[in-house]
Amino acid sequence: MLSKKKDDDSGGEPSRRKIQFADQKQEFNKRPTKIGRRSLSRSISQSSTDSYGSAASYTDSSDDETSPRDKQQKNSKGNGDFCIKNIKQADFGRREIEIAEQEMPALMALRKRAQGEKPLAGAKVVGCTHITAQTAVLMETLTALGAQCRWAACNIYSTQNEVAAALAEGGFSVFAWKGESEDDFWWCIDRCVNLEGWQPNMILDDGGDLTHWIYKKYPNMFKKIKGIVEESVTGVHRLYQLSKAGKLCVPAMNVNDSVTKQKFDNLYCCRESILDGLKRTTDVMFGGKQVVVCGYGEVGKGCCAALKAMGSIVYVTEIDPICALQACMDGFRLVKLNEVIRQVDIVITCTGNKNVVVREYLDRMKNGCIVCNMGHSNTEIDVASLRTPELTWERVRSQVDHVIWPDGKRIVLLAEGRLLNLSCSTVPTFVLSITATTQALALIELYNAPEGRYKQDVYLLPKKMDEYVASLHLPTFDAHLTELSDEQAKYLGLNKNGPFKPNYYRY
Repeated sequence: MLSKKKDDDSGGEPSRRKIQFADQKQEFNKRPTKIGRRSLSRSISQSSTDSYGSAASYTDSSDDETSPRDKQQKNSKGNGDFCIKNIKQADFGRREIEIAEQEMPALMALRKRAQGEKPLAGAKVVGCTHITAQTAVLMETLTALGAQCRWAACNIYSTQNEVAAALAEGGFSVFAWKGESEDDFWWCIDRCVNLEGWQPNMILDDGGDLTHWIYKKYPNMFKKIKGIVEESVTGVHRLYQLSKAGKLCVPAMNVNDSVTKQKFDNLYCCRESILDGLKRTTDVMFGGKQVVVCGYGEVGKGCCAALKAMGSIVYVTEIDPICALQACMDGFRLVKLNEVIRQVDIVITCTGNKNVVVREYLDRMKNGCIVCNMGHSNTEIDVASLRTPELTWERVRSQVDHVIWPDGKRIVLLAEGRLLNLSCSTVPTFVLSITATTQALALIELYNAPEGRYKQDVYLLPKKMDEYVASLHLPTFDAHLTELSDEQAKYLGLNKNGPFKPNYYRY
């Protein structure tokens, strides 16, 4: 059974391979009918599902309670190859997409540059990511580059229904809605993949569930699939496991460990979205609150920096001595969770591991303690242990539950332990532009690579690509890069146009 990897890669690194990018020689460095909850599918896919039968409760009471699977909807052109909450919300979704476009300059630049060429012409991309306004900009960019797209959600709570409606109205085959059940989740993925007369040749995944589903149900599809692009630490870990076992039958691009993903999406995104998610759900004041952050990888660093700036007293737990030392040098007290669990006001997990906060710790928390997860995987908080007869669950608002003990003590559980920022709020569009541009370039490279360039293995993105993605975003800040002189470049042994750092450099 595949296991989860620690979020933010604060442990050891996977092996790195050298590959070519384009023509330059640069170093590159889940679903059948209802599945038993302890089955392989559940174990593989806990990052996205694990609903315990309560997913529908996160739908606003004003919404139509009819399952989208029971509706017959068509867009204005008569196309019905989609399954979403309500096609009538398309206009609202389109406005959100237009706002997102303003904060995604690199993708818009790729569209302009693709007017005379279609680097993804003939590409049939099946995707499984968070379906948000930012993803919509990516999908429409891929289409502008020549690709056909079919999409499902990688998380049962993160879909923006109005955006899904706008995509469906625009002709995209989208199968997703906020508040899917576990059964719905796999049904949507299957609808994306299993279409008569349509064969995907590229996979864009976030968490590995889509890749797993194709391996499990439609393995013959890999005969025509040119490659996989994976965004998350969880999905990348699964790919490395497949590669190690000799079961990875197509090349895969590891986007998660690219510099622009780790340092911008994981760090800067979480630095802002942690506060947004907590405020929207609890209205908590951060000043003076005692907070423990489990994990000091890039996500943990972002969370700690934000909370410290707001006046919180922040503790850190960590298994890696290097990350632990960084936390200490940044002014945080390194503790074991059992040392502070009785006194803290907020517990935040961001390790990507399992059973970080178990029932023993939940029992010892103070009354009113807020518990949430910022890691991709929803296995960090042992929510299943709270589904017992002696505990009472009380819905406070969407994505917020009181779990009440017999003595009256209660904790505030957010999003049932799933990803806080994308389940309960939003994330900064500009940061997602960086990740989405990296995904698009990775798809272009894998799709256009000549046969034999990439073996059946997992590859890291080239340093040159990271620098290119960053450069596309600098004009937003009216930023001006200094250029090396010929003499300076020769002295440093560099090409004036980059890459400017060796592959082993740590930013």
